[in-house]
Amino acid sequence: MNDILKEARDAFREIEAKEKTNRADALADIKFARMSEQWPESIRKQRETDPAGPRPCLTINKLAPVIRQVVNDARQNRPAISVHPADDKADPETAEVIGGLIRNIEQSSNADVAYDTGVEHAVSGGFGYWSINLDYSMDISSSDDLSTYGPSAFEQDIRINRVSNPFSVYGDPWSTQADSSDWNSAFVVEKVKKSVYRRKYPGAKLTDFSEAMWTGLETPWFTEDTVLVAAYWKREEVIKQAVAVEGGDNLVMLVEDFEKLLAELGPEMVKATTQPRPIKCHKVTQHLISGVEELEKTDWKGKYIPIIPVYGDEVNVEGERYFRSLIRDAKDSNRMFNYWRTTATEVVALAPRAPFIGPKGAFKSDAAKWRTANSHSHAYIEHDGNVAPTRETFAGVPAGMIQEALNASDDIKAVTGIYDASLGQRSNETSGKAIMARQREGDISTYHFIDNLNRAIRHTGKILIDLIPKVYSTERIIRILGEDGKADTKPINKEYEKGKDQQGNPLMAIHDLRVGRYDLTVKAGPSFTSRREEAASQMIELIRAYPDAAPVIGDLLASNLDWPGADEIAKRLEKMLPPQLRDEETGNIPPEVQGQMQQMAEAIQQMG
Repeated sequence: MNDILKEARDAFREIEAKEKTNRADALADIKFARMSEQWPESIRKQRETDPAGPRPCLTINKLAPVIRQVVNDARQNRPAISVHPADDKADPETAEVIGGLIRNIEQSSNADVAYDTGVEHAVSGGFGYWSINLDYSMDISSSDDLSTYGPSAFEQDIRINRVSNPFSVYGDPWSTQADSSDWNSAFVVEKVKKSVYRRKYPGAKLTDFSEAMWTGLETPWFTEDTVLVAAYWKREEVIKQAVAVEGGDNLVMLVEDFEKLLAELGPEMVKATTQPRPIKCHKVTQHLISGVEELEKTDWKGKYIPIIPVYGDEVNVEGERYFRSLIRDAKDSNRMFNYWRTTATEVVALAPRAPFIGPKGAFKSDAAKWRTANSHSHAYIEHDGNVAPTRETFAGVPAGMIQEALNASDDIKAVTGIYDASLGQRSNETSGKAIMARQREGDISTYHFIDNLNRAIRHTGKILIDLIPKVYSTERIIRILGEDGKADTKPINKEYEKGKDQQGNPLMAIHDLRVGRYDLTVKAGPSFTSRREEAASQMIELIRAYPDAAPVIGDLLASNLDWPGADEIAKRLEKMLPPQLRDEETGNIPPEVQGQMQQMAEAIQQMG
C-alpha cells in the first residue's frame, strides 16, 4: 500500500469515528421529521401484533411545517455577495465586475438550489453542504471543429454544485472555525456497484475483486456488492519566500527556494533589493482513491478545500462539536402528540362496538342481523321478549386525552420557538402589529440557522475571490449580472475603450482581475425583485400623500414597475423632468424646487 492510501484510510477512520454521533443523530432527525418515521419500531410491532387485533399508530407530523418555515424564510431572504476593494491596487469598477461575475456564476450554476439544499439539511439534521468545482466553458461535441474554438476551448468557469446527500461528506474533525474555513482534510464518498466501478474508472488497475487486497478491506471500503470511491481533499501548509527585486516596489517574487533560484540564474539576473522572508501558503490536492489504489490526483487552484458546510445549532462540549437540528428537542413532544391522538382515535373507533345487552333468548329472532348490528346498517331488527336489548352509550373522548394532546402541541411550539402566527395560523393576536411581533419572535428564535447560512455563503465568496484571478487569468470576455439580474459583457485582463471624452478622445479602461486584493460582505434580505416591488408601493403611497411629487418621481416609479413597456414609460417621463433635475452637473436647485423637495421629505417622514 502506498503512502497516500494509508494516510487516507487512517484519516477516514478517524473522521468516521469523530462524526459517528452527529451523523447518527442527524439521520434519526431526518427520518423523524422528513420521512414521518415517528413511532419506535418496537412499539409499532407490538401494536401491530396485538392479540386482540392490530392497533393503529397514527402519525401527525407537526415538525415538517416548522422546518419549512425556516427554510422558506431563508429562500425569501437569500444572502447576496458584494465585493469591495481591499488595497490601493484594487479598482472599485473591477470590484463591481467581480461581483457581477460571482452573480453570473451563481445563476449559471443554479447555486440557489445548492444553498437551499444545504440549509434544508442543516435545519432538518444539523449540517448540510455544497461544493465548488471547475468546468470547461465550452460544451464541445465530438462532431465540432475544434479549430473554430481556438484558445477558448481551454477556458474554464467556476461552478457551485449542490450536495444532495449530506452523509457523503466527512469534514476535518479538528476544525475550529465557525465556517470551517480551516479544514485541512475532507472526504466526499460514493458507493459504487462493482460492475459500474469497472465502467466508470477504466484506468483502474485493480479490478479483480477476488484479490486479497480487496477482500482484506474493512467496511465500508469494500462490501459484497459495492466499492467505496472517495475524493480525499488534503490541505497542506507550504513555506515560500518573498523577495523584492529590481523594477520597483510592486515587483515581488514568491519562490520555493530563493537560494536555489539565485544559484541557477545568478545574482545579475535576480537583483534582490530586500532579504527574503518566509510566507505561509496553502496547497490543496484532491486524491481520488478506492481502498486499494489512487485513481487520479488533481492540484486545486485555490487555497481552501472547496466544500462549504452550513451548520445548524452548534454546541461545543469539552472540545467536541455537536451539530443539532431545529427539531432535535421537539421529537418527544411530537411522539406524545401522536400517542394521545392515536389513543383518542382508538376510543372513538371502539365505541360503536359496545355489545347489546338483553335477557337470554332476546336475540333469537333476526339472529343474523344481531350478529352484524355493530358493522352493518339494518332497517329494523326484531327481538324476543318484552324488554328491548340496550347498549351502553358512548361517553365521549376523555377530556384528559384531549388536554394532553394540546399540551404536547404547546410543547412543540415552546421548544422550537415557532408559534401559530409564524405558521400563518390564527391566534389570539388581532392587530397587524401584534401578529407581526409574534412572527418576529419566531424569526428571532431561529435566526441562528439563517446566520449560519450567511457565514457559509461568505466563505463561498472567499473561495470565489481566491479562485477568480487564477481561473479567469487570460484575456477574455465574460458575462456579468447586475443586482437587478440584467446581463452585460465585460472584457477582462486587457485594455478596452469604454467611451469618449468631451473632445472625442477615447477613454480607456482595464479590469485586471489578477491585480489587487478584494474583500466581500454578505447582505441578507429580500431579493432585488421584492425590494423593487416595495419601492414602487412606497412611491405610490408618497404620491397619494403628496400629489405634487408625481412629476418629480414619476420616472423612478415607472422603472420599478413590472409591466411590459415600463422601462420605455420611465424614459419618456424622464424627458419631462424639469431642467433643474435633469442637469445634475450644475447642482443649482431653484428655491421653488427646494421647497417641493422639503415638502416631499416631510411627507416621507409622516409615512414612516
